[in-house]
Amino acid sequence: MSVPPNFTNPEEVIKAFNQQASELLGGFASSQAQEMVKEFSQAWNAIAQQAMENPQEWLQMMAKYQQEQLNLWGQLFNVNVDAIPGITKLEPERGDRRFSAKEWNENPVFDYIKQSYLLASKSLTQWSEYAHLDEENKRKLEFYTKYFIDAMSPTNFAVTNPEVMREAVDSKGQSLLNGLRNLLEDMGKGRITMTDESAFELGKNIGASEGAVVYQNRMMQLIQYKPTTEKVSDRPLLIVPPSINKFYILDLQPANSFVKYAVDQGNTVFLISWVNPDESMKDTRWDDYLEDGIIEATKIIQEITGAKKLNTVSWCVGGTLLSSALAVMHAKKMHTSIASATFFTTMLDFTDVGDLRVFIDEGQVAQREAQLKQSGILSGKDLALAFSMIRANDLIWSYVVNNYLKGQSPAPFDILYWNSDPTNLPANMYSDYLRNLYLENKLIQKNALEMCGVPIDLTTIKTPSYFLSTIDDHIAPWKSTFTGTELFSGSIEFVLGASGHIAGVINPPAKNKRNFWHGGELGKGCDHWLETAKSEKGSWWNHWSAWLKKRGGTEVAAPAALGNDKYKELEAAPGSYVKERIV
Repeated sequence: MSVPPNFTNPEEVIKAFNQQASELLGGFASSQAQEMVKEFSQAWNAIAQQAMENPQEWLQMMAKYQQEQLNLWGQLFNVNVDAIPGITKLEPERGDRRFSAKEWNENPVFDYIKQSYLLASKSLTQWSEYAHLDEENKRKLEFYTKYFIDAMSPTNFAVTNPEVMREAVDSKGQSLLNGLRNLLEDMGKGRITMTDESAFELGKNIGASEGAVVYQNRMMQLIQYKPTTEKVSDRPLLIVPPSINKFYILDLQPANSFVKYAVDQGNTVFLISWVNPDESMKDTRWDDYLEDGIIEATKIIQEITGAKKLNTVSWCVGGTLLSSALAVMHAKKMHTSIASATFFTTMLDFTDVGDLRVFIDEGQVAQREAQLKQSGILSGKDLALAFSMIRANDLIWSYVVNNYLKGQSPAPFDILYWNSDPTNLPANMYSDYLRNLYLENKLIQKNALEMCGVPIDLTTIKTPSYFLSTIDDHIAPWKSTFTGTELFSGSIEFVLGASGHIAGVINPPAKNKRNFWHGGELGKGCDHWLETAKSEKGSWWNHWSAWLKKRGGTEVAAPAALGNDKYKELEAAPGSYVKERIV
């Protein structure tokens, strides 16, 4: 589809735009969208049934809503209408930037539209909270209701957004034409463009830390980074990133690269770059990521460096994999090679997984497994959409407005470039992950799981560990990640960073942003830990580095070359695996 050559009639432009916008809302990751509609409908059908069984209360709630709407009409036309006692003018929640334009307050029509929307939102939210449902269905109802409310915001539609209308008039319709072009391009990609993707190139200005791939197999490439100090710790550092994202979130531009920071602190840094699987890897399982990934990497690193021990760092699912590998290594008496383990925002106990729970129940997992028998992989686009839906206003609707309604091009932002570059999951690995961990929470049960041929027990892990969680994490809630400190048997350091799942981790010291908490009393729960913890301004990176140096062994001369005679440089970092994008 292409833009018509003579879009000079504003009505035709808006008509064409609205048609494409409708296709967009139903077209991105349609299977996920269909699931959302189904779950939303089921939940509200349950409410409708309750209303029929007990109509009086619902009639009262509806009457209140209608009276409040009538009051808004009265304010708009200066008609004397009896207002309900206690009703005040509604305002968006703190931090909600959607209604920041002056017209929302100064223009009576737009003020009415805003007030009517906020009133309807409040009523829908109250009705969902009122519903008598079990905990699982109540959570779904509240989540999908919020998603529906956010989707139907007047700011998301051209004719009810004063900024969009003003931009269209000032540009003589060019903004709408630009928006239509942006929309068509994104429909071709199958995703929303969040940043200027032309501004970044892997190996040039992102993922650009100097190093080389020194080993590879079907699961991963092992990268060794070039030292930047004359002396290094005799214990190399292995970084295990998530298998559901690209590793370069840890190696963004030099100013906020954790890899560069770790190298600059005098570490010989190795990193696993996971393969981006296709349908040929559908039978790949969780165990393959352990045996051919983490455990294999530790052996190769020891052969290259001659080190008896190494330190490890992991993030998110990478941490769940690392804890599994440590448990396997303890069971097989291989654990003495790991001097320490660091876990960034890592879930081990899946009792409470926050809003992700709405996507994960027996019915949904079984349905997805049936679909994966055909495709062989879970598309990274579906995963990305699920994560975006949790923060829809920030990660979906703000870009719909800016890119498609206002016709603006997004600014360059390295984190959002990474966010638009997801990875697939093999069908069997996905099933292992969802069933064993999210659905049945077996990882924390002693000997409930067998991995790599041995039963695993996290309580056998005596490796000194550093846990970093973030207080506003919407992917791995910090109070859930905190329980990891109560599972291991070794010495534990727990630190809580400000901000969320990404920004709370990628917080280099030079920027001196945010704060972190540390030093709280462990063993008495997360709330007690926070009450007794000390808040310190700035990044936690230096705190972690000081902790690591105590487990770093002694200093030795930095290696003169990467790899060795057996494991030679195969290609320059960041390697070829990370460059495989989902089309």
